[in-house]
Amino acid sequence: MTIAGLILLATLGLTPPLGEVEQRRASGLSPVAATAPDPTNTAWDHPVAARLGQRVFFDPGFSRNGAVSCATCHDPKLAFTDGKPLPMGLDQGFRHTPSLLNVAHHRWFFWDGRADTLWSQALHPFERDEEFGTSRLAALHRVHDDEVLRQEYEQVFGPMPPLDDLDRFPANAGPGPDPTDPRVIGWNAMTDDDRETVNRAFSNLGKAIAAYEHRLISPPSPFDQFVAAMKAGDEEGMNILSPSARRGLVLFVGEAGCRQCHNGALLSDREFHNIGIPTAGEDLPSDAGRWEGIRLLKENPFRANGTYSDAPDSQRGRSTGSVIRNSEHWGAFRTPSLRNLNRTAPYMHHGQFATLADVLGYYNTLEDMVVVDHHQETVLQPLDLSPEQLADLEAFLLSLSSPPIDPALRSAPPRPGTGSPDK
Repeated sequence: MTIAGLILLATLGLTPPLGEVEQRRASGLSPVAATAPDPTNTAWDHPVAARLGQRVFFDPGFSRNGAVSCATCHDPKLAFTDGKPLPMGLDQGFRHTPSLLNVAHHRWFFWDGRADTLWSQALHPFERDEEFGTSRLAALHRVHDDEVLRQEYEQVFGPMPPLDDLDRFPANAGPGPDPTDPRVIGWNAMTDDDRETVNRAFSNLGKAIAAYEHRLISPPSPFDQFVAAMKAGDEEGMNILSPSARRGLVLFVGEAGCRQCHNGALLSDREFHNIGIPTAGEDLPSDAGRWEGIRLLKENPFRANGTYSDAPDSQRGRSTGSVIRNSEHWGAFRTPSLRNLNRTAPYMHHGQFATLADVLGYYNTLEDMVVVDHHQETVLQPLDLSPEQLADLEAFLLSLSSPPIDPALRSAPPRPGTGSPDK
């Protein structure tokens, strides 16, 4: 349907029909299915690994001050985000917290893709000073010294290293850029074999967290129910979408061109683009995005084709090995999912836009677009939509929001024999 036709329908408050092409495109956006197992993580579908990972996710005892957990920035009540432009762990982070709902459907992780598996992504916060501020050995000692955590770890991965021997395995040690950091000094004093043992166990901790996080799948949204009804020829069931949301859907899959980057069940191409988003301040962009992310990925020992992968020769591992960065990657960031936008504000990689209307307003005019001396997206053109059409597009985007996930996944599991969650 043409823009002019949609404008007329909007003026009359009518619901547009969906043609064959529009129905096919809408069908490609739903449903969100369970993810296929990650071959680099043999604990992917292990129920005890998932339970261990869930305990770790909600446990602030893994942070330096005993007050920060994964759930601090990934709050289940906010679709596993934090509602802030920039996250706050031990200190302020430098990029907006993305949702973890449906996270395992992504191919690359973080805004810059510096991790290539969910288990590798899960390891980063432990050793970042602005997040948990500890080390890989501190994390492993936390597991080792807790009877429940240790028992579950060993049920999945076998015996833990002999961490009782603090001469071999210091209480708080790990690699880092500062050779005067006591954690780094302790790490460098260890033998190569003991460092290898610690790295293997640390990777297992990430694999357990991934076993939990990949279960965070959104329940069907109103849009998903609409698509199911459309496929079944259920006209009454299709009324779950308002006329405004239906008009927005036609715009989204049609002349507005949104699906060029927002496609598939996540409504994301899962790749990286530089779309000239204005910076949060007044300076020109300084965040290299994917350009730096590829460098960090290549240097990361916990990558899909690395020593600690359970399938370094898998397709995922080969994809990582073939990644080459070029100038087009500078300032490019991963296309976010458009699901659950009702609970994931603010938006963009630095939380620049407070509301969904702000986001649509930017795409509508590209006002204040930042163009730097690097390759820029050439397909991006102003939408030039009317206020009524922008409202329709927003109504459609909000129809992608799902009810909360299973309550059993939204908090720490009960401690055995107590019925009480972990503290």
